[in-house]
Amino acid sequence: MGRKRRPLLRAAVELVNAANGVRPLGRQGYLTIPAFAFGWPTSEMAPLYLAGSVLDAVRRGWRGDFAGRPGRIALLFNVITWALLMLIHRRNVASKPYFESALRDGLGEDYAPVAAASQPARRRAGVIGTSWSRRRYVEKANTVRYGPHRANTADIWRRHDLSRDGRAPVLLQVPGGAWAIGMRRPQAYPLLSHLAERGWVCVSIGYRVSPRHSWPAHIVDVKRALAWIKENIADYGGDPDFVCITGGSAGGHLTALAALTQNDRQYQPDFEDADTSVVAAVPVYGRYDWFSTEGAGRPEFIAFLQRLVVKKRYADHPQVYRDASPITQLTPDAPPFFVLHGVDDSIIPVPEARAFVEALREVSESPVAYAEIPHAQHAFDFFGSPRGHYTAEAIERFLSWVHATRTSSVGFTHAKSTEA
Repeated sequence: MGRKRRPLLRAAVELVNAANGVRPLGRQGYLTIPAFAFGWPTSEMAPLYLAGSVLDAVRRGWRGDFAGRPGRIALLFNVITWALLMLIHRRNVASKPYFESALRDGLGEDYAPVAAASQPARRRAGVIGTSWSRRRYVEKANTVRYGPHRANTADIWRRHDLSRDGRAPVLLQVPGGAWAIGMRRPQAYPLLSHLAERGWVCVSIGYRVSPRHSWPAHIVDVKRALAWIKENIADYGGDPDFVCITGGSAGGHLTALAALTQNDRQYQPDFEDADTSVVAAVPVYGRYDWFSTEGAGRPEFIAFLQRLVVKKRYADHPQVYRDASPITQLTPDAPPFFVLHGVDDSIIPVPEARAFVEALREVSESPVAYAEIPHAQHAFDFFGSPRGHYTAEAIERFLSWVHATRTSSVGFTHAKSTEA
C-alpha cells in the first residue's frame, strides 16, 4: 500500500514558509529562532526554492495530486507561494541603493572617487565569489595557527599571484554563531573572495566558543589573532599597519568590541603589550548591548548569556556584562565604522543597531556609516545572493575609502564636514 499523499498539507507548509520569508512570523521570544531558521535561506535563495517548488508541482500534478477540491486548493496555495517567492527575490535585487546611500550619508557625497583611487584592478571578470568559492583563493599551506588553543586556527585568503613582498590591505573576519559555534568556514565567503580578488589579504579565524569556554575567551582569541596578524602578515604580502576587522552576529559583537577596546590589557592576558589596534571596523547584524533587560528578546538573551556564555549571574556581576557591551566602550578616537543590519532581523532586532550607531556618532570623531537593509533577515550576507554581493561590494568601497584617506591628504575631518 502506497504512502498517503497530503498535497494540501504540503502546499500549506510551503506557503507558510514563503510568508515567513516575506516577513518573519516570529518576533518575540523563542519563536524568533524557527522564524530565522526557515526564513533566512528562503529570503536569500528564493529562486532556488521557486524552481524546486515548480518542478515538484509538475511532478505531483502528473501523478494526479491536484485532482479534486483539496488538490485544487493545494495548487492555489502553490501559485500564491510562487508569487511570494518572486516578490522576495525582487526585493532582494532591489536592495542595492540602500548600501550606496549609506556610504554617501556616512562618508560624503564625494566618497566614491576617493574609494576608487584605492581599488586595484580585479584580476578577472566575473561575478563575486559565492559561499563555496574558498578553494579558488586559499592554499592549504595558508591555514595557520595564531594561538595556543586548538580553536586558534585561521585561513589566509590571498590571490595566488599576490606578491609576498607587497603591503596589501588586510581584513580580519570574525565568524558568528551565538558565541557557541565560531566556525570560520564557510562564513563571509562572498566578501572574502571579492576582497581577495581585489588584492586584499584576508584572515578568517576560528576561536574558542561556549559552553565549553566562558567569556572572555572569545574576545581574547580575537585580540590574539590581531596580535598575530601584526607580527606575521607581512610574510603573506599584507600590511601590518593597515588591518581592518569585520564579522557578523556574534562576530559583529566581537568586531565592534575589539575595535573599541584596542590594546585593552584586560582582554590580552600574557600578551598585554601586543598591538591589537585596527584602522576600521565593519560589524554586521551584531549585538552591541549585553546588559539591557527590557525590549524584544532581551530577557531570553540575558538568560542565554548567563547560562552558556558568561556563566555568571548578571545581578551579581553587572560590570562584566557592561564591559562586554560595545555600546559602553565608545570613545572619540574610535576608528571609522560601517554598521550593517537587516530591518527584518528576527534574532537581533534592528533598534539595537540604531541605538548603537546613534551613540557612536555622538562620541566618535571618525565617520560612522550605517546601512539598514529593508526586508533583510539575519545573516543576509552568507549566501551568494544579490544582497550578499551588494554587501561585499559596499564593504569593499568603505574599506577602500578608509585606505585612501590614510594614504592621501583627504582626511576624516573633511568627510565628516561633508556629511554635515
